[in-house]
Amino acid sequence: MSERPRLTVLSGPSGVGKSTVVAHMRKEHPEVWLSVSATTRKPRPGERHGVHYFFVTDEEMDKLIANGELLEWAEFAGNRYGTPRAAVLERLENGEPVLLEIDLQGARQVRESMADAQLVFLAPPSWEELVRRLTGRGTEPPEVIERRLEAARTELAAEPEFDVTLVNTSVEDVASELLALVDVV
Repeated sequence: MSERPRLTVLSGPSGVGKSTVVAHMRKEHPEVWLSVSATTRKPRPGERHGVHYFFVTDEEMDKLIANGELLEWAEFAGNRYGTPRAAVLERLENGEPVLLEIDLQGARQVRESMADAQLVFLAPPSWEELVRRLTGRGTEPPEVIERRLEAARTELAAEPEFDVTLVNTSVEDVASELLALVDVV
């Protein structure tokens, strides 16, 4: 590769399968570096600090934001999440492909701070399929599901802001399309 790889940002509505696609791609191609986010939420069972997230206090998160150490950050369900800037830049400088899997708000922030980033939108095969995925979990009360669907409508409307759209009809197909975009040789 003659030029340094671009940062690739994967975003899309909640429930579209971003994590599933990324997990599948990284199982086949562990050399693709997925940025680890900092979060103020408590670890879930099995999650490890520095592997799944960097678990930080509210005060630590305030400091990261104030010092401009996050490429992007957002608040979601009462917790804050953000992408540490230094690690991303370091990997790119070393010629390693970097993938961020973040929400719409974060993708917009990355576009502002890194204009050459490649923004990839993961779309559902249909609205009905997305509704099925969001309601199919059966773990959330109706008002939470309604909020998720409302958010998904907003997120879907942002698709034209992205450089590329991939439709998640098959995890394997989308993972290989994403891999080609990330430009792993």
